[in-house]
Amino acid sequence: MQNGLNIIAAMSTWGWIVGAIAIVVALIIIAVLFQFIGIWVQAYFSGAGVSFLDLIGMRMRKVHLQTIVTSKIQLVKAGIHDISTNELESHYLAGGRVPAVVGAMIRTNRASIDLDWRTACAIDLAGRDIIDAVNTSVNPKVINCPSPDATGREMDKLDAVAKDGIRLLVKARVTVRTNIKQLIGGATEETVIARVGQAIVSGIGSAATYKDVLENPDHIAQRALASGLDAATAFEILSVDIADVSVAGVDKSANVGAKLQAEQAEADKRRFQAEAEKRRALAVAREAEMSAAVEENRAKVVEAEAQVPLAMAEAFRSGNMGIMDYYRMKNIVADTSMRNSIGGEDDKKPTDEG
Repeated sequence: MQNGLNIIAAMSTWGWIVGAIAIVVALIIIAVLFQFIGIWVQAYFSGAGVSFLDLIGMRMRKVHLQTIVTSKIQLVKAGIHDISTNELESHYLAGGRVPAVVGAMIRTNRASIDLDWRTACAIDLAGRDIIDAVNTSVNPKVINCPSPDATGREMDKLDAVAKDGIRLLVKARVTVRTNIKQLIGGATEETVIARVGQAIVSGIGSAATYKDVLENPDHIAQRALASGLDAATAFEILSVDIADVSVAGVDKSANVGAKLQAEQAEADKRRFQAEAEKRRALAVAREAEMSAAVEENRAKVVEAEAQVPLAMAEAFRSGNMGIMDYYRMKNIVADTSMRNSIGGEDDKKPTDEG
């Protein structure tokens, strides 16, 4: 009898223990379910198709439940049913901005723009602002050329020179929209601005006169637009408009051609002066050389004259010349000197009389 009572008492104790454990487990389950009940009810009545197991799995994978569920509800309400919860989770775990991509998908769906989920995720993971890209695709934006600098200050106008040498200042506006297909790897706004500026400067440079540009600036814009400037960029150029074109002021050297011609004339003058100076220096050097040659010849004459007495002395010693021969030669020299003297005086008389 006593043993039976002990068994009953032991069974009662274990019953209480099992009951307490069951109550604790039930409370834990209720607490866990309570964490998901609100989100699950929201997803259920929205037709998002998110189950309790999906919510528990997301919690275990450390995914923000409200972000995924809210994004899924937005897609469903927008009529996009081909994007699963798993795809949303994958993009979230990859570091993507799920709300931004979902918003872009909804905008493109409403605007009938072809954009699939994988492309949208790739654009977002590439660091591009997909919302801004989609907005620009729907609502084209205008880019100033040249664009403002890093501080936001307006840059000067484009500077170009026509064939007649007149310098023109031009400002253009480019209307673009995003090219979704080329957004990944496509060049940015800076490339578009640089290409448009290059095309405008080239068009003005090929104009015969600056008047042609002032009369028909749209020809420059059309030429720039037809140059395929949006190739390999993330944008599609819709129009290029010349907002302002003017001749540079006098203080900014409007007639570049005249200035270049003046500078060229000055350079030619300096070159000719250098060449003339070179020729003058050569002439002076030549004159000095000739003077030196004259002095050298004179020295040779003096040297030759100094040999005459020596030759005469040698002739006396050898008997080839006698004393009478010497006196006759002296008389001839004296007679010649006298005639030269008389002739010189006669030559000087007209000069003296004059």
